[in-house]
Amino acid sequence: MLAVTRHLSVREVLQVIVRSAGQLLDARYAALGVPDDQGAFAEFVAEGMSEEQWEAIGPTPRQHGMLGAMLREGDPVRLPDIRKDPRFEWWPRAHPVLKDFLGVPIRDGDQVLGIIFLSNKRTPGGFTAADEELLTMFAAHAAIALTNARLYERGRELTVIEERTRMAHELHDAVTQKLFSLRLTAQAAASLLETDPARAAREIDQVRRLAGEALAELRAVIVELRPAELDRHGLVETLRKHVHLLDRLHPVSARFTFDGDPAGAPRAEVTAEVTVLRVAQEALHNALRHAEAAHIDVRLSRLDTTLVLEVGDDGKGFDLAADAARGLGLASMRDRAENARGSLEVVAAPGAGTTVRLVVPA
Repeated sequence: MLAVTRHLSVREVLQVIVRSAGQLLDARYAALGVPDDQGAFAEFVAEGMSEEQWEAIGPTPRQHGMLGAMLREGDPVRLPDIRKDPRFEWWPRAHPVLKDFLGVPIRDGDQVLGIIFLSNKRTPGGFTAADEELLTMFAAHAAIALTNARLYERGRELTVIEERTRMAHELHDAVTQKLFSLRLTAQAAASLLETDPARAAREIDQVRRLAGEALAELRAVIVELRPAELDRHGLVETLRKHVHLLDRLHPVSARFTFDGDPAGAPRAEVTAEVTVLRVAQEALHNALRHAEAAHIDVRLSRLDTTLVLEVGDDGKGFDLAADAARGLGLASMRDRAENARGSLEVVAAPGAGTTVRLVVPA
């Protein structure tokens, strides 16, 4: 149960529930389906089959046969041979042959969140009444973990939406009107260049002044939007906590190193610290999602006038020129580096891991 509840991602919770249930009751096959509103399953996780078997089976199942009956009836099902039950219909040709069967609903009150089922118990004799009682109790705890994970993900989504909305309002109120005035003044200067050069020069001076004010207000917005963790803990400790959290939540080993004394390190400019934090988060997200790595190392160095961030993994790497999906994330990181007057370098090759190196003025 501790293994299940330590995860905050819905997908990870489902995978740990299935794996734990199969081990708990010594079943060769274990699966969990979360239904959708279109007669299929929004999530379907299984253990005991290879990727080749999954591909041969085809799409995830619909809500028919025994799975549909369990969703409608909401009761546990324990059978010595599922193929002899009248509710059984069929399975794809590449599907493994299931015999003894145990399935229970995952409930939140009267709502069935999903169904978890096991088949082909390795111990002779099939599933027992004690097995059914144990899996039912496990499903009750799994419902709590699944509900918490959903609430956590929903809360994160709402936080992101609220932050984006606030950022849009801040940028609009602080900068938009100034930029509008700047544009009109620049147009006036352009129209006066030939007929009244002296007045055009005054308008250009006005453009310079407005641009300076817009820049100052934009910097003020950036300061206000600075992540709260940076103010409370500083860049070094914020990165350390973030990497430590990912190390706990994911099977990959994630490690953070700071070259220097965190207590004695002077604070960098707001823009530099925000850039380092956001690029580190993006690079870590990419590594966890795509790299299939065993280890991720995050290293931060404070040199005389610069901050240097390196995020490296020992994963499968990728082709920088060909991988357009990652290109979007890399473009975002490069934009952040340029806006902070820094540089971003990515070293990657298929089978050789990936390293992201950011250098920004401190």
